[in-house]
Amino acid sequence: MSATIMKESDLSLRLRDALWASVIAGLIGLPLLGLTTRDGMHGLQVETRWPLLVAFIAMAFAGRLTLQIVMHRLNIIPKRRTPTRPAPPSVAGNGALAWLGAGCVAFAVLLPALFAGNRYVVDTATTVLIYVMLGWGLNVVVGLAGLLDLGYVAFYAVGAYTYGLLSTHFGFGFWQALPVAGALAALFGMVLGYPTLRLRGDYLAIVTLGFGEIIRLILVNWGDVTGGPNGISSIPKPTFFGLPMAAFGEGPTFASVFGIDYSPGQRVVFLYYLILGLALLTSLLVNRLRRLPVGRAWEAVREDEIACKAMGINVTNVKLSAFATGAMLAGFAGVFFAARQGFISPESFTFPESATILAIVVLGGMGSQLGVVFAATVLVVLPELGRDFSEYRMLAFGVAMVLIMIVRPGGLISHRRATVNVPSEAKQ
Repeated sequence: MSATIMKESDLSLRLRDALWASVIAGLIGLPLLGLTTRDGMHGLQVETRWPLLVAFIAMAFAGRLTLQIVMHRLNIIPKRRTPTRPAPPSVAGNGALAWLGAGCVAFAVLLPALFAGNRYVVDTATTVLIYVMLGWGLNVVVGLAGLLDLGYVAFYAVGAYTYGLLSTHFGFGFWQALPVAGALAALFGMVLGYPTLRLRGDYLAIVTLGFGEIIRLILVNWGDVTGGPNGISSIPKPTFFGLPMAAFGEGPTFASVFGIDYSPGQRVVFLYYLILGLALLTSLLVNRLRRLPVGRAWEAVREDEIACKAMGINVTNVKLSAFATGAMLAGFAGVFFAARQGFISPESFTFPESATILAIVVLGGMGSQLGVVFAATVLVVLPELGRDFSEYRMLAFGVAMVLIMIVRPGGLISHRRATVNVPSEAKQ
């Protein structure tokens, strides 16, 4: 009898959850699907599409109910959760992640050869690597140090505009401007970090969001320096040890020196391998820093700031180092972005970019390097696949993010290797 009552109560809870999901779907779908505009004799006219809206609500109800039943059958959402102590990461799990990471690197190296002649795939992979590099930089601030940053795109813009101004006005090359832009972005990171030392949580997020908007407004309004809304154009492309990727130039080119026929695809492949090298160096740097005292201090501050102060850790320097390191990596990515595009404007550095980078870190798994790679791939490739369905692309994008957070609330790869392994004798 009690089992029957429990089953009925579980079913009623699932039906109620599916009903609420359908209500939310109806509220979202009403302006997107239920209403549309048509050109008429007297201007735009609003037309209704009730059958489409009803079908969408029914699909949301059925899909939510099916998801609840399947997840219950697979025991993904147990009826009762007892608080248990998390198990330490296993050596087998770390080895599997290491092999998976090595496979990703091997695939990335061979990608231009696997898709030879397909410029679209290589271009998309280049965009993915830019977001991977940005995600790894923000992972230092958010994932390791536990500081919520909603204005990360500001450091991205600082790097891009630094290279744009130095190259167009002072003749700096890509490799000359790269360390300068990284240092300047790190300086801006410390400028942002210093006033926010006493802030946490939502207050810190609001301040960083305001900093990002301040940088964007400066780029828009300081027209004499930044070009204002028109941006900066004619930014030179990076070269291969001084050899430009062009059909002809003032001096020898890459094609003429190596005795090969020039092809526009050579520049695309070169830019891809360039950002791949920068991303791998970023990964090595972050992994190395995590094993140093500063990296351990980041994780300690993330877990308990008060305990860190009691242990004598200089929390001020720890936070500033996290902001500076993350900003420096964003500045490097900004230099590559400006060199790849050849044109930059404030429209490329808005808040949605910061939100996308933060979503990559959260969906990938806080502190997980490999998770950032998969999350960046999903968030970049998914909108590209939905270009043929532009009317529903953002809806599908949001649904995919919600599903990922339901199935994997800790991120795609929430398991990560511990920075410090405590010996078994010390535990006893």
